Amino acid sequence: MTVLDNIEQIADVLEANAAEGERLGRLPDETATALRTSGVMRMLQPKDFGGLESHPVDFFRAVLEIGVHDPSSGWVAGVVGVHPHELAHGDRRVQAEVWAEDPDTWVASPYAPLGRARPVDGGYVFNGRWNFSSGTDHCRWVMIGGLITDQEGEVADPAPVHFLLPRSDYEVVEDSWDVVGLRGTGSKDLVVTEAFVPAYRTIETSGVTDGTGGKDPSRASVSLYRMPRNVMFSGAITAATLAMAKGTLAAYVAVTRSREGRGGRAALDPFQLSALGAAAADIDASIGHLLWDIERVHDIVERGEVVSLDVRAEVRRNQVQASHRAAAAADSVFRLSGGGSLHRSGVLQRRWRDTQAALHHVQNGSGPIFHAYGLNLFGHPIPPHVKI
Repeated sequence: MTVLDNIEQIADVLEANAAEGERLGRLPDETATALRTSGVMRMLQPKDFGGLESHPVDFFRAVLEIGVHDPSSGWVAGVVGVHPHELAHGDRRVQAEVWAEDPDTWVASPYAPLGRARPVDGGYVFNGRWNFSSGTDHCRWVMIGGLITDQEGEVADPAPVHFLLPRSDYEVVEDSWDVVGLRGTGSKDLVVTEAFVPAYRTIETSGVTDGTGGKDPSRASVSLYRMPRNVMFSGAITAATLAMAKGTLAAYVAVTRSREGRGGRAALDPFQLSALGAAAADIDASIGHLLWDIERVHDIVERGEVVSLDVRAEVRRNQVQASHRAAAAADSVFRLSGGGSLHRSGVLQRRWRDTQAALHHVQNGSGPIFHAYGLNLFGHPIPPHVKI
């Protein structure tokens, strides 16, 4: 059976537990177990550490399918599931520490370079606090962003570095994820206090970002690991967002089938049907655009070529537009769904809230990406804080 077949088998579990995930503020244990057994989290993991090394399009299809059934599960499957792609570029010692005993070990993030790492013999002393560590309750390691300082604590190098820490070296801040959407992702704050991080547990992001390599040269022969990290990570955010929009549309259809309005059956209302058709087309177009871009980038790396900045800028342009197009489509039908859909007991309002929440992720921020695309098109440098 394929991972998509496995996801079909757990679909009922994902849907049945979605409301409980919102109540808990994290994925229920049964849901996390179902995701583990599906294999989605090992799709981008190296084969020599129990992974599948799947085609990236297959991974994104899996994230899309999961997110239609439960937005928070799709988000965690995308965000946590994409981390093995970067960890595969790390020092083989840290890969072994994470996966050798249990290939189903999950690694959390966030990547924002909010930590500060002071060099010491053999590594760094690391401190910081981060927001938005999705799925972190079910993870035993974290891949987290920071900057290297001098001995006085002043930033010595502006290039972000990712640090790998085991669960014993960081604190998950409970009750730090009280939000209106995507509550089930459990995207809580993390705190690191005076943790020693060996130098081999770091990944310099530049080579991984553009797909030219990391610390493990043995991965260079696998086309999956020549995929630019930013295309992959941002693609995971896009896929999860599109899945939410598609799930919102499905929930709208379910409500509309039996809804009676003042003018009669909603399913015969020409305005409802017109909005439905337009929304379905926009969401399907967004999904098709995402997968087409991933396929063409994979074709480039499979030919042994490096993905150019021009292509990466186009892909990021398309990804953020796909997210906003699909979310707007979902919003257009939610606004026609009637006052009854506002009740918190209903699925539709939760799907809509989750979709709107997804747009707040920095990877879905369209303005900086469109600006960077235009700058690059006309031969101007892209601001360093915009990741393409």
